[in-house]
Amino acid sequence: MASYRASESKREQFRRYLEKSGVLDTLTSILVALYEEPEKPNNALDFIKLQLGAAGPEPADAEALRLELADLQQKCNLLMKENEELRNKVRHLYLMLRLCKRFLLMTFDPCFHFSADAARDVTW
Repeated sequence: MASYRASESKREQFRRYLEKSGVLDTLTSILVALYEEPEKPNNALDFIKLQLGAAGPEPADAEALRLELADLQQKCNLLMKENEELRNKVRHLYLMLRLCKRFLLMTFDPCFHFSADAARDVTW
């Protein structure tokens, strides 16, 4: 009889634990939702997993997503590198434009005097 009470006590403790952590309420609400579902799903376990948020993508889908992620990361890295190269080209062209402007001013503007300040402004 003592062994029966010990196991009963353990069951009661476990039940209180489930109730306190909200497991019983959650399972009850999911089972009620399944009961009230007008068209019962073919697989009740999948319905429960979906309600719990545990139904992740299928393994094949997960592998496809991993491959797509790796591909997109590689494309992103290439685009970042290309972006940096283009930014460097723009900087270079801007400096060349400034240099050409100074050259044209020196060549065609008789009032232009190439001073030390102007030379300092020309950056490479």
